[in-house]
Amino acid sequence: MKPFLLLAVRADDAAADNEYESFLACAGLQERDLRRCRLERRPLGNIDLRDWSGIFLGGGPFTASDPEESKSPVQRRVEADVRGLLEKVIGADFPFLGACYGIGTLGSHQGAVVDRRYAEPIGAVPVTLTREGREDPLLRGLPATFDAFVGHKEAISGLQHHAVLLASSPACPVQAFRIGSAVYATQFHPELDVAGLCTRIEVYKHAGYFEPGQAGELIAQAHRSNVTHPPAILRRFAGRYARITPARTPARPAPGESGRAFSPAYRPDHAGMP
Repeated sequence: MKPFLLLAVRADDAAADNEYESFLACAGLQERDLRRCRLERRPLGNIDLRDWSGIFLGGGPFTASDPEESKSPVQRRVEADVRGLLEKVIGADFPFLGACYGIGTLGSHQGAVVDRRYAEPIGAVPVTLTREGREDPLLRGLPATFDAFVGHKEAISGLQHHAVLLASSPACPVQAFRIGSAVYATQFHPELDVAGLCTRIEVYKHAGYFEPGQAGELIAQAHRSNVTHPPAILRRFAGRYARITPARTPARPAPGESGRAFSPAYRPDHAGMP
């Protein structure tokens, strides 16, 4: 199978590794099937879409709505790398799923209004599917309203007409949307379970998402939550877009990481989904 690519921007190793493990588990992939590129460490380089089954973009501390002069050189370089890749992805209607940071990045690229009007605190919120969401192949069959984990300083407050709104929540009108047939973004985190959310609460308790003294109560609330449905979105994405690698045709080496360490000599299996 051609691998999927996870683009990551988390500088903290605990959060970065937990994110990678969460995508693996929720998408039902093995390490050989999900390569990671930590963009905060190195440039993306040239990505040939023919080498991949699809692309995930995880969350992180960057916000697309930050004033340009306040962004670090690393953030500006990451944004330029992702913009260049999105040009290819959208032009080819190539399978892409961005979560949290991914929705602001894709939204900005497509001309949406991204600001701090609809921020949501860390925790579980009810996400409700639109009519188009109930008919979408990644979301079809999910409950009309289900709980999902969120935690973001910015959100989309105005979506372009060519984007398909798939889901919203009481405090955030754009929880998921689609461009074309295969390019997706969610404000909520489909990869997060309780353990993953608790890891991020600890890692980011001084990052401005909440008062540090609230960490204990947020962790307790996470354990009382009932978030079970969002991982199905990742499993369906992986199952729908997995592409078989032709026999004796290895995937090209690419900048990134397989698991926690960079692996320059990747050789794919010919098997289907694990």
